[in-house]
Amino acid sequence: MAKKKKEEEMVLCPVGKFFLDLQKSSGKKSEFFDHMSRARIEFLKAIRSLVDEKIEGFEKKDAKGKKKVTKIKVE
Repeated sequence: MAKKKKEEEMVLCPVGKFFLDLQKSSGKKSEFFDHMSRARIEFLKAIRSLVDEKIEGFEKKDAKGKKKVTKIKVE
């Protein structure tokens, strides 16, 4: 019982819990699990592409906001 409760406490993300529950309900060697494993990879790649797009947006915004530095000669 303690082990089961500990596993449930470790999973905070609802998507992770969904995949964990699916893994438990179907055997690891089932065709269903093979499809779900590939789907999990595609899901993570989709999240990565969203994060990359957001990073690029921030970088472009920062590049536009920077002012040129002008060197001034002081006598």
